[in-house]
Amino acid sequence: MTGQDSGIEALLGKQEWHEERKKLRSLVLDSGLEEAVKWGKLCFSHEGNNVAIIQCMKNYCAVGFFKGALLEDACKALVSPGRHSQAMRQLRYASLEEIVKGKDVLANCLAEAVQLEKDGREVAFTAKDNLSYPQELQQAFKKDSELEGAFARLTPGRQRGYILHFSDAKQSATRAARIEKSRQKILEGKGVNGR
Repeated sequence: MTGQDSGIEALLGKQEWHEERKKLRSLVLDSGLEEAVKWGKLCFSHEGNNVAIIQCMKNYCAVGFFKGALLEDACKALVSPGRHSQAMRQLRYASLEEIVKGKDVLANCLAEAVQLEKDGREVAFTAKDNLSYPQELQQAFKKDSELEGAFARLTPGRQRGYILHFSDAKQSATRAARIEKSRQKILEGKGVNGR
């Protein structure tokens, strides 16, 4: 058994969402996608490009579509996983019965997602160009040129992650505390969720 196969087997052996995960996997594999374990989840691709991922959360399991924002969603079944998500959309399920009942919607979304890849379609990430640095971060840069330089060297995605993390705090003191707490990770070139 290869490391990849053992990773798949380990995920399929998990007790939470056990039957649902197996059923979703079966339905996604029926679409002809290639399977791998990425980010600790079952991920499916077409010719090396990520198309879908099975995500199991506390209250639901889902099939996430990496370019879901481009899907037509005629049934209005796709959900954005978070308010800052620009591309990802999910089909969410609370039970095995919901998965079985919605298998045609899933099949249609998968077929459309594969066609998007074949057509070379890309999501326009406009929010990355509209970043508003919180005042507390601007003040931190004035006091700490090393922090400012390290932040400038981060990838645009990591910069965006930090700005969203800092800006989501409602109080100025909390924003300042988050900046201070993140300083070392920024200096090390890590993202907000980096280890």
